[in-house]
Amino acid sequence: MHSRLFARRSLLLAGTVGGLLMLSPAFAQQSSSPSQTPAAAPAAKPALPPGSPLIGRPDGNAAAAKLAPVAAPPIPAAADKLPTAKLKVPKGFHIEVYASGIANARSIRVSDAGNVFVGSRLTDKVHVITNKDGKRQVKVLLSGLYRPNGLAYHNGTLYIAELSQISKIDNIDKAIDNPPKPTVIYKDLPKDEAHGWKFIGIGPDNKLYIPVGQPGNNVLHDKDHGQIRRINLDGSGAEIVALGVRNTVGFDWNPVNHQLYFTDNQRDWLSEDAPQDELNRVTKAGQDFGAPYCYAGDILDPDFGWGHSCSEFVPPVALLGPHAASLGARFYTGDMFPKSYKNVLFVARHGSWNRSKKFGGDVVAIHLKSDGTVRSIRPFLTGFIENNNYIGRPVDVQPMEDGSLLVSDDWNGVIYRISYGKARTASR
Repeated sequence: MHSRLFARRSLLLAGTVGGLLMLSPAFAQQSSSPSQTPAAAPAAKPALPPGSPLIGRPDGNAAAAKLAPVAAPPIPAAADKLPTAKLKVPKGFHIEVYASGIANARSIRVSDAGNVFVGSRLTDKVHVITNKDGKRQVKVLLSGLYRPNGLAYHNGTLYIAELSQISKIDNIDKAIDNPPKPTVIYKDLPKDEAHGWKFIGIGPDNKLYIPVGQPGNNVLHDKDHGQIRRINLDGSGAEIVALGVRNTVGFDWNPVNHQLYFTDNQRDWLSEDAPQDELNRVTKAGQDFGAPYCYAGDILDPDFGWGHSCSEFVPPVALLGPHAASLGARFYTGDMFPKSYKNVLFVARHGSWNRSKKFGGDVVAIHLKSDGTVRSIRPFLTGFIENNNYIGRPVDVQPMEDGSLLVSDDWNGVIYRISYGKARTASR
């Protein structure tokens, strides 16, 4: 009995295999040609450099494949090609070119003498705009630096933030024509290129604040990244002010209660519409704002959020839009603008690259309530996006002594001036 059953199963198996061979010529050909070389495996894609913004871009997605950082023009725009006439400000305000021809114009600071210093992320130069006898002149103040994006000015001293060090020049207004080599005061900074450029500022406590971003798009960073530090003005006494910071390139202190507000760019490649950039408020040193575990206050990161809750972290006081690249931030304390703008926080949104339809590319006015929370976010300077292309990209904002507001545009290499009331030319 068992032998007959075994024989029947053997005949059935043989028939099945034979049928498969007849139905599959490719299989039969492969079986009859053992010496044939197997098809070569597809070539591996070249590895992206560490920190590349393209790390994490989904494969096989035609829409995502078109998204990449937008390269700015290689040289500043000619004076007759600037988009000033296309830019829009609220009724009663006026916009003009303050100075042009400044390659990759980024952070702005103004000295007591009215000299305007301009940093750069992509060049090795710091420029200065002088104003003598009502005539403005642009000149190179310093060169040979490495990503001198961040600047700060305090009691006659100019502080310069390069990728991995902070330096200073004392009595800068007296040294405009023949500046000495900057004196390095702080070097304990990482050298990562991704989010390595700095925005710096001097707080009400007379300390220098320095952000250190994540060393990549979405990274479980170490103890030296993802934070805001502060140091004494001689470079000593470093301490951490805020944690969970992905990449802040703009902050300022509320003139009413001296609390620190900072913009923070959120991760890419989660979706086109999320997460939104954050506006955060530091109420005590050492607070954690979530990155890379939680973004925008309520989005647990799919890679690093496991085991965490967004309730563990300090939520943002406002959301600034998806991939808006919210950068420079300054509180307005001048008297030229209407009273409704007193103590308003102006934020420059550089504009998205990680969206099919660009977003941002403007300056917004953020009005606060008496408790420091956000009442409203309103457009202030618009017009930098035309037909889904950039015609300019705002980076930083800086109030002037006369109450006007400067705005840098690294796309065109220009500084704009916004005034209110009867149009007039700035003397400062």
